[in-house]
Amino acid sequence: MLVAAAVCPCPPVLVPPVAAGAAPELDGARAACTDALGVLAAARPDRLVVVGPADESGRGPHPQGAPGSFRGFGVDVDVRLGPEGESAPQRPLPASLAVAAWLLERTGWSCAPIEGLGVGEPLEPERCIQTGRGIAARAERVALLVMGDASACRTLKAPGYLDERAAPFDAEVARALGAADVAALRALDAELAYELKASGRACWQILAGAAEGADLGGALLYEDAPYGVGYMVATWS
Repeated sequence: MLVAAAVCPCPPVLVPPVAAGAAPELDGARAACTDALGVLAAARPDRLVVVGPADESGRGPHPQGAPGSFRGFGVDVDVRLGPEGESAPQRPLPASLAVAAWLLERTGWSCAPIEGLGVGEPLEPERCIQTGRGIAARAERVALLVMGDASACRTLKAPGYLDERAAPFDAEVARALGAADVAALRALDAELAYELKASGRACWQILAGAAEGADLGGALLYEDAPYGVGYMVATWS
């Protein structure tokens, strides 16, 4: 059963060495992520499941101890998804789960075993819901760390250029996350989210599936759009 969830953005620039001189611009987001992980720890889960967007090579399960790296972004920073697990070689983490691993290392997570899941953007909403239900059934007390960004079309200089639909879309996502509104997350338009380059859509709908039947309240800790991309931090507990 889901007992707590944290929603965090997943841009690699959240990691200060990647951001370099621009690192202070996301200090507020980093602080909010730290607070959100504190909510997960306080829930004393039996298992932590981390979900985040991934391209084809990173989709599917990633066990505890799976390695990640930010070398592709020009910095010598390596991470692992929790303590090293089995000795068999593991696939590298997708960028979103590498950011999650960095956040967990930064906060010293040691509360429960961890597993990761890389999620493809094309995953249909109903499949997302089913996936979330399966995650919630994995242990008596499950916590979920949900990585993903909102639209990338908030300004002229945004990765997806300016789209007038982006701000209303992000506002509804922020409202739903802050209110722990499962129905609203389920109802997100997958096609619109794709057009707005919102990488978190499928992961938020997995959260909606996992939270079915759970009596959780939400809190929005951070919402901003630096670089024209919507970043949100929220907790459900």
